Amino acid sequence: MKIVFSRKGFDSSAGGSPSPIIDGRPLSIPIPARDRSATTYGDLGLGEVVERMSKGKHTGDSLCHNDPMFELGKCYFGQTGNAQSHLRNNDVGLGDVFLFFGLFSNLDGSDRHHRIYGYLKVEGIVLLGANPQFKQPLHGLRNQHPHTIGSWNDNNTVYFGAGNTAKSAREELRLSKPGENVSVWKVPNWLKDAGLTFHLDTKRWLARDTLQTVGRGQEFVTDFSGRSDAGRWLKKILKLIDD
Repeated sequence: MKIVFSRKGFDSSAGGSPSPIIDGRPLSIPIPARDRSATTYGDLGLGEVVERMSKGKHTGDSLCHNDPMFELGKCYFGQTGNAQSHLRNNDVGLGDVFLFFGLFSNLDGSDRHHRIYGYLKVEGIVLLGANPQFKQPLHGLRNQHPHTIGSWNDNNTVYFGAGNTAKSAREELRLSKPGENVSVWKVPNWLKDAGLTFHLDTKRWLARDTLQTVGRGQEFVTDFSGRSDAGRWLKKILKLIDD
């Protein structure tokens, strides 16, 4: 079984700022889009927030890449290109779990850090291809999924299944170590032994529970098959998100 740590949402390069924590709840802002989107920030009720966080660069009328999409206890997540090839090369499939994380801060920009804000348990996979058609199981979504719009790579894929987002900014869902650069994570002890893609250089492991993460990268995969400690950790994380 695999966990995919999947980076999503606003940051300094995509959007220009962190996503905010508002009234104790992390609110992941989708990255901006120029095309291949039928959804604006206003459609998602994020117009005022995105205008504030981006200092007016984006408004409620701006298009966004609304992905992953969470609706009625389900999640639909699209991936393509090199990132999708990485998932396929690591045999990510049915039964595996995406843990979505991003860069967050308070509304005033203080306490920037990475944190887990949502999950997807993979129950199905659809290869949409380069010129997708809007078809099952993506019918019925309130907004059209961006990976069904326009032209993509041949490996354009959507993963779907049970999913949810966190209702509170629990400390246990925080990845960045307080007082450190946002890229320095406090991680569970089992992760170093299980291994994490893009982090095979032992110099990145500053301690058994401390990891200097790579500067960029969308999907980090760990295979924790046979590890009961990892299974307990994952169960706890999903419960914290659902509560």
